[in-house]
Amino acid sequence: MEVGNATSEKAEVEKIQDVAAGNLGTGSDAAIGSFVDLDEKKILRKMDIRLLPMLSALYLLSFLDRGNIGNAKIEGLQEDLNMSPGQYNWCLTVFFFTYAAFEVPSNLLLKKLRPSRWLPLIMVCWGVVMTLMGIVQSFRGLLVARLFLGVTEAGLFPGVAYYLTMWYCREEIQLRQALFFSAASVAGAFSGILAFGIGKMDGVGGLAGWRWIFILEGIATVLVAVLAFFFLHDFPETAKFLTEEERAFVVHRLKYQGQVEQAEVAQAEEFEWKYVREAFTDWQVWVNILVYWSIVCPLYGISLFLPTIIKSLKYTSSTAQLMTVPIYVTAAVLAVVSAYFSDRVGRRSPFIIGFLLMMIVGFSICIASTNPHAVYGGIFIAACAIYPAFPGVITWLCNNLSGSYKRSAGMAIQIGVGNLGGAMASNFYRQADSPRFILGHGLELGFICLGIIASCVLIFTYNTINKKRAQKLADGEAANFTPEELSALGDRAITFRYMF
Repeated sequence: MEVGNATSEKAEVEKIQDVAAGNLGTGSDAAIGSFVDLDEKKILRKMDIRLLPMLSALYLLSFLDRGNIGNAKIEGLQEDLNMSPGQYNWCLTVFFFTYAAFEVPSNLLLKKLRPSRWLPLIMVCWGVVMTLMGIVQSFRGLLVARLFLGVTEAGLFPGVAYYLTMWYCREEIQLRQALFFSAASVAGAFSGILAFGIGKMDGVGGLAGWRWIFILEGIATVLVAVLAFFFLHDFPETAKFLTEEERAFVVHRLKYQGQVEQAEVAQAEEFEWKYVREAFTDWQVWVNILVYWSIVCPLYGISLFLPTIIKSLKYTSSTAQLMTVPIYVTAAVLAVVSAYFSDRVGRRSPFIIGFLLMMIVGFSICIASTNPHAVYGGIFIAACAIYPAFPGVITWLCNNLSGSYKRSAGMAIQIGVGNLGGAMASNFYRQADSPRFILGHGLELGFICLGIIASCVLIFTYNTINKKRAQKLADGEAANFTPEELSALGDRAITFRYMF
């Protein structure tokens, strides 16, 4: 019976792909003509409602579980496990080594093993690891737990970021990335609130309050993962909440995005190892990683050390936990608003550079002032720039990688290597530098300046390449290639235009 259902589903998918490719007529124009009665905005709303709430819940828990060690620290974790400041920083750092190593394999497996199975599976695994972190008895135990947390969490963020590109076109993806990523901001707010409440459980069951932070949040992750098995959808071709015609329309618009209007070049969808190799050797991936570092280093600096920084300003632990909440809530709102306008104008770099400059202002205030209120204000400004900039840099690269598997590998490389910035940021804020943390803030400023330079390099190069391709197209050079050859070239084809 299952074989019959699988065969039927495969036939239905092939039919949807034929319609999307224009096989019901000649070329993509014929396909577009067949969709004139469809309401695109209505279809997007249906997709938003079915996809974004569950994905946001997954990432909220991911970011919560990754960063709650900062909350546990000010509730007594370091003292109870007899850890030195250096050992605590190592526990933060090792997470990123395994996290970075497993991102590319996970993204390549995502499409093969189905998102509705793969994402909840890895979520159950990290929920179990998080729960077990609540019973560790030594530095070594915590170190091993953080290593395994990196392995199990590695596939979630790059997986979901790539998964969204299989549903939304590049002119509308940043808003969805921001809605999904704003869950990280909300996680920061929840983290402070939950830690404040759970910390009151100190002594319950003979366990310290910081242990309950890990145990309860880990159990919550496992429970949500079980729900995700039933609520996640795989791909547009198989989405039961869309009609057959709507599925074909969604697939069609994705196949031809990024091309000049007169071109009928579909993106390559079949798996070949050459697309993975191309992702590893593509110059734009590595330059974009520098921009990514300029955002992710401040991001992890804030998420891992914000409670400690605020507490060092002579606030109590409970007040420090609660003072993180308005920062994250404001950042979430700004992320969504800026993403909306970025999609509307079809530009990424002006917003990213603008937010990087805003970060410079925030961290400069932190360095220049000893007034606790001014330092809090500086952190507020920096955080409100970091969280809107992050979905922008993710979207900027995925907009400029054509071909499903090249995009999958490229985004995983960006996020995997980029998150080594988290390993660096884990050592920026040393306990010995309290309360001003000038070294940490100064290092953040250095990476931010590097990101601005890298952004300018990308803008100049993209603009130069686009102009050269436009001239080649005007000279009729497209006639030298078949549609299949242009499809295989992906973002290197003369019909493809980079977005900047």
